[in-house]
Order: sequence, then structure tokens, then C-alpha cells
Amino acid sequence: MKPDMKDDMKRGLKEAIVAMSAFAVLSDAILIAFYPHFFERRYGVTSALHVGAYIAAISIAVMCTLPLWARVARRVETMHLLLVMQGAAGVLCVLSAFADSVAGYWVLSMLMFMCKSSYLLMYPYLMRMQPPETHGHVIGLLSVVVYVGGIAGAVLGGFTLQHVGPAAGVGLMAAGDFAMMAVCAWLIGSGRVVPTAAADAADAPARRGGPRLLRRVLPLCGLVMLMDFSAYLIRPFFALYWEQLSGSGEQIVSGAVFAIPGAVALVALFVNQRARQRNTPLRDGVLANLLLGAAGLLMQAAPVEAVLLAGRVLYGWALFQLIVKFEVLLFRISTPADYARDFSVFNFFQNLGVLLSSFAAGALVQRHGAALTFALAAGGFALAALLERLWLGLDRPAAPAPGTPQPIGATHAG
Repeated sequence: MKPDMKDDMKRGLKEAIVAMSAFAVLSDAILIAFYPHFFERRYGVTSALHVGAYIAAISIAVMCTLPLWARVARRVETMHLLLVMQGAAGVLCVLSAFADSVAGYWVLSMLMFMCKSSYLLMYPYLMRMQPPETHGHVIGLLSVVVYVGGIAGAVLGGFTLQHVGPAAGVGLMAAGDFAMMAVCAWLIGSGRVVPTAAADAADAPARRGGPRLLRRVLPLCGLVMLMDFSAYLIRPFFALYWEQLSGSGEQIVSGAVFAIPGAVALVALFVNQRARQRNTPLRDGVLANLLLGAAGLLMQAAPVEAVLLAGRVLYGWALFQLIVKFEVLLFRISTPADYARDFSVFNFFQNLGVLLSSFAAGALVQRHGAALTFALAAGGFALAALLERLWLGLDRPAAPAPGTPQPIGATHAG
């Protein structure tokens, strides 16, 4: 294929995937901070253990199905797969809005999340279109989209639950799925999709990625699992915790406080952009940000609103920097043909951390209150800092091996 034709195919691809990310995150964030309110108002379920189990089940659904979609994407073009799966997710989400029983809602919403998880494949797909030197910027941009989507979703979710009702929140989630489907259809119809499945299928017998996966990817995944366990330990009951501390029942305000890290991420992206020309080694800042995150988590356990808000800012800064650094490292130690597989393994461990934290959060809040989750999360970040020091060289960029394939379209990145 001629370079100019490839440029035409890729034109607008990155922007479209960023838009899809925004729809996906907005959809996910509608209820994530308000599941205790949702289950109480919709089905009369008030158990913290039930909420923790439901969020854990979401993680199980995603972590078990994403590797399957990664294998399917070796034979089916990624955007064609997403078109079908996001449409199915939207239909299931609409059906769940009419579920009369909590068991029915569980079944339909879990099937929805299993289909929806396929959208995560668009991240390694996009990385294949970009040269390695731009990965940090692209990951940072996508991370900001995630945070901004979290802001909008949390505020919109709080407003919807407070003024419209829980069924409307589920309807908004479905709208996000259908919006992603529409973007996929536009990309396919306009010829902006870069084919990869045929090359992946042809190269599959020649790849021997097992030893590298064990040696480089899995230690990174273990560290990220611990970080995500700690970060998500505080999420399911944060809105209730803030409302109890502040004495305010305004869920819009709760959603805004929940989303403070997203606003901090915007500032962090701007700062990172200014520092791009300094060629700072990847290892720099990992330990410092783990410790900064631990401090921010401890501050959120303080029964003083101002201290909690300051801790939320520190925590948001640290978490953004760590997410970017670890994902950049993942794509540096992987190869383009294995991006989807390695990312699915990475995501599996991320969701395993979320899964464990969901079970732990429900049990801890039920017995000891939400404040303890912040202290334990801070301890998790401190332990991750220790492990980062012990696993020497884990976060140093690996030099590409001779003959390592370059990303598709690396010379003409969009």
C-alpha cells in the first residue's frame, strides 16, 4: 500500500479512537460512584457486601473476556469486532434497564460488560499506528480522556440519580455504547481502518513470546495489580464517605469531589507536555509518585474536609503519572504484533486488583467503616514502592531487539 493511501486511511483514526474512549469512560462512570444508591433505590438492596460483589463481578466479566476478544482480533479486524460487540452491549444495557429483579439486572448487565470489554482493544490497536516516541503523549492524552470522562460521568450520574432516577442512569450507559458503535461504523465506512488481522494470523506460528512475557510483562503486571488494588479500594464507597463527612446529601457535589483526580490529570498532562523535550528517564518519578500517592490516600482518611480535598489532589497527580509510566513501559517491552495479547494480560491483572479490592472494600466498610480503606490503600502504595525498588530494572526502557517490527505506519503517524 502506498504511503499516501495509508495516510488517507489513518486520517482521523486517532481522533476517532479518542472520541470512542470518551464515550466508553463516560458510560462506565455514570454509576460507578453510585452503585450503593442505585441498588437501594432500584431494588431496595442496602448491603455493602452486595455492592462490593457486584463491582467485583464486573471485573471478572472484563478480565475473562478481554483475552478472548484479543484472540478473536487476530482473525477479525478490531473495528469490525467492536462494531458488533458495542451494539450488543447497548442492547443488553437497554434490556437491563427494564429488569424487574436484582437477579435479572445482574445477568443482563454482566452480559453487557462482557460484550463491552471489547472496546479495550482499541488502545493496543491505536499504539500500533504510532511510533514508540509518541506513546507517552498518546497514553497521557487517553488517560486525560479517562479522567475527564470520569468527571463528566460522575457529575452526570449524580444529577441523574438525584433528579431523574436509576433507570435513566442505565439508559445513559446504553447511549455511550451506541455512540461507540456509530463511530466504528463511520471509521469502517470511510476507509480509515488500517487492517492488521491478516498479518497477525500469518505471523502467529512464528512468534515465541512466552519467555519474554514471563520475564518482563508479568512482573510489571504484578506491580500494577497491587497499585490498582489500592487505588480502587477507596472507590465504591467514596461518595457515601464524603456525604457522611460533609453532612451533605447532594450527590452532584459528591460526584464532583469523586472526580477531582480527573481535573488534576488535565494539569498533569500540560506539565508533562512541557517536559517532553527533557528526555527524562522512564524510571524517574515512579518511586516518588508511589509515595506521593500513599500520602494523598492517608490524607483522605482525615476527618477534615480541607485535608481530604488536598489529599485527593495529591492522589490524582500521582495516579495519573503512574498510569502513564506503566503503560508506556508495557508497550516498550512488547512488540506491535503482541500488543493486544500483552495488553489483555496487563488488563487481566489490573482487573484482578480491582476484583480483590471490591471484595475487600465491601467487607471492610461493612465492619469497620470507609476510613480504613484509605489507610490500607496507602499501605498498598507504600508496598508497591518497596517492590519497585526490589525489582531492579523493571521500569527501565528496554532497547528494541534487532529485527523488532516497527508500528504500522510509524513513518506517517497521525
